[in-house]
Amino acid sequence: MSSNQDYFRRWTTGSGRIELRLWLSDSEKGHHQGECLNDVQELLTVPYIYKQLDALDSELIAAELKEYGAWDADELGDHSANLERLVWIACGDLQDEYFEFVGVA
Repeated sequence: MSSNQDYFRRWTTGSGRIELRLWLSDSEKGHHQGECLNDVQELLTVPYIYKQLDALDSELIAAELKEYGAWDADELGDHSANLERLVWIACGDLQDEYFEFVGVA
């Protein structure tokens, strides 16, 4: 993606109770082939992302992630990991939307 195609994208959870706005380039950084954890952790330190996440209630995040059915109650008790999961999912969804829009398989 070239820099002139970078723009803010809005992402919401299925329930609509959590909304994040991410630069398309950041979503690309947070969801890609291979291991994404280090990149997601770096995104958590980006001020505009950090501020959005800091405003969210930890119980709400855990409840939203529970809907995915991928983590048990003990795992969902780890707020730091939940923030990583949330950003990773948001980045993945935004990347999927982008590639559908531009017609890339």
